[in-house]
Amino acid sequence: MNVIWIAVAAFIGGIVAALLGWLESKEPFVSRKFSASLIRALVAAVASAIGYQYANAITPIDIGIAFCAGAGVDVLGHRVARAIKKGKE
Repeated sequence: MNVIWIAVAAFIGGIVAALLGWLESKEPFVSRKFSASLIRALVAAVASAIGYQYANAITPIDIGIAFCAGAGVDVLGHRVARAIKKGKE
């Protein structure tokens, strides 16, 4: 059950990073772009859950780390996608 909390924290971290990025951009909401962030958040959640699968105890610090990991995966994924797009121009 503890692994679920880690996955949820990582997923929420990715979603929060995506929403903050959208708010900072001051662009209209584009669901296609947000769906890519949802997929990256889901990947972060699964990866974090796999990483903590064998942990004996999960502390609030672990949940905070998972949240930051989810946010980091979204930010890194966005920057990689932007670099690839810029390279094709």
